[in-house]
Amino acid sequence: MTQKWSGRQYIERLDKTGLSVSICQLRWYTALFNRTFVKLGQWRPHFLRVWFNCGVVFGLLAMIMSIFLLTLLVFNTFRQQPVDQQVLTPVMPGINLPISQMSYYLLTLLVCGILHEVGHAIAAVREQVRVNGFGLFIFILYPGAYVDLSTEHLQAVSPLRQLRIYCAGVWHNFVIVVLALCVLLILPLLLAPFYGTGESVVITQVTENSAVSGPRGLSVGEAITSLSDCRVTSLDDWSTCISVSMKEPTMGHCMALNLIKDLDASPKNWTRTEKSIDCCNRSSSTHLCFNYHTKTAPHDKFACLPARAITERPMCKLQSDCYIPKGDVCVYPALDNETKLLQVYHGRKPPLLFLGHPLDLHYSVVLSNYVPKSFAIPLNLPYVVETFSKYPFY
Repeated sequence: MTQKWSGRQYIERLDKTGLSVSICQLRWYTALFNRTFVKLGQWRPHFLRVWFNCGVVFGLLAMIMSIFLLTLLVFNTFRQQPVDQQVLTPVMPGINLPISQMSYYLLTLLVCGILHEVGHAIAAVREQVRVNGFGLFIFILYPGAYVDLSTEHLQAVSPLRQLRIYCAGVWHNFVIVVLALCVLLILPLLLAPFYGTGESVVITQVTENSAVSGPRGLSVGEAITSLSDCRVTSLDDWSTCISVSMKEPTMGHCMALNLIKDLDASPKNWTRTEKSIDCCNRSSSTHLCFNYHTKTAPHDKFACLPARAITERPMCKLQSDCYIPKGDVCVYPALDNETKLLQVYHGRKPPLLFLGHPLDLHYSVVLSNYVPKSFAIPLNLPYVVETFSKYPFY
């Protein structure tokens, strides 16, 4: 008897709160917002009529465009005609939707769903259709909302008034997309008092146990201004610099011959194969194998030199870049085609020397165009606003 009574109490409590639980689904239904819907639906009747008439026009145009796109897809499928890009792309978590952004996506779905249903409710009140209640649900992970309208009242109004109610939801979704686009366009202006842009990019996250993590690596909050000789003022610049570093050989540095001989720490027996050259024999974490040649000896020579000291010298691409000033030679890192020696200039610290594939550097950090003007300003706020503003387009 106790178990039956407890179960009955549990069900009664769920009924009172409006909660209902079923397989893979949780629902909440309430009439608490009915008065709010009535007030909104009676606010500026003429404006709301024009507003929802615009929704009808948009809904009809959207329906025509949808039919056209679906017909085009079916036509191309039967003709087996390839298309340049996919018109409709499903959102698949972990594939084209990063798992780290799932929370943004689901919250955007919930907000858009609520505003969609609020549009139906306000339009219904405007057209004298009773709103019975409003609800939220979660199906597995998918969040959503719904509004309960009186079927009898809805069927009693004219077709045009029904269209105003039916099209109100998708009309509100379109308005959300337009507002999100406006936010994206004016975001730099809105954040200008608190964040700087156009001079550098800021590090918002460093991947743990990556090549650039650790005490001597990059830190969250530091601004990156250059990648070797490539200026970085935005995320687009950063991507371009990474791409250029992958295609072009690593820059050399001008060095005097007598200084090369003084700094050379090459062991007597060092390793040389067809694919790689290691004149340092991996004996030091501060030295790297460099190659160079002179006018009198055009064949390549190799020297194990301190990487930090070499990269502080003037850069050069060709041997001729060093002949004119002091008669120096251009020394290049002796690396394979995939490995690059890059200098990451960050703040006032000495540049970070990165040795590896440029993509490893690219995926080791998360950057932002918005550099805080004060330590008290959150780093991730622009990223959060940008992400939320982009997902309504999905």
